Amino acid sequence: MTAKIQLTGVAKRFGSRQVLAGVDLVVQPGTSLVIIGGSGTGKSVLLKCLLGLIAIDAGSIRVDGGEVSGLRGAALAAHRTRIGMLFQGGALFDSLSVWRNVSFALDGSAANRRAAAIDNLARVGLASDVADLRPAQLSGGMLKRVALARAIAARPPILFFDEPTTGLDPISAARINGLIRTLVQELKITAITITHDIASARVIADRVAMLHEGTIIWHEPLAALDNSGNDYVRQFVSGSADGPIGVVAA
Repeated sequence: MTAKIQLTGVAKRFGSRQVLAGVDLVVQPGTSLVIIGGSGTGKSVLLKCLLGLIAIDAGSIRVDGGEVSGLRGAALAAHRTRIGMLFQGGALFDSLSVWRNVSFALDGSAANRRAAAIDNLARVGLASDVADLRPAQLSGGMLKRVALARAIAARPPILFFDEPTTGLDPISAARINGLIRTLVQELKITAITITHDIASARVIADRVAMLHEGTIIWHEPLAALDNSGNDYVRQFVSGSADGPIGVVAA
């Protein structure tokens, strides 16, 4: 089976700081992978490299067997249409109504796009009367749901989630986690989620990988998380101050 996403030796440096130091990772079709790791370990940079927002210094990124690092212009735009993205802050357009945000990447008449937006809002548990609101009128949990509806609107085969529960109360976070898991299963999507929230990982993930000091140091099924045999994973999962993971410099 051809991997949906395959990274080999991916490296990225910013000045003197080596953020990614040879990332090797394989994600099979239909798999929900959660990447854990501390702040500043390069998780968001990795997603941006996959999206083509940041050029890698070395290595290979392949999607559906085709190399995507180095793409430009129309080829890069075509690559990005395969990916839906839920940004950490939602990244909705404040000047647009909810339905116009959700249908932003869709073609067709305004009436058809509005209908598609309402359908996708229903998928994330929001009623049609939300469609004409502005982002400023929404709660944090509703903002995340609208952003999730936008991410799935074009039915991309790949979804990326950047800290999807950041800033949410525990109940709203649990709802978002459940929605992500349900949507990934129903739409048969390949998903990569980056998070420091182990509770989220336990709901969303089929597999878990840990990024530490620029490399993937552990990658196994979710069931192995609590008995990883890896001191770094054990410390991160337990939240212990004692262990091999030191304090990240500000």
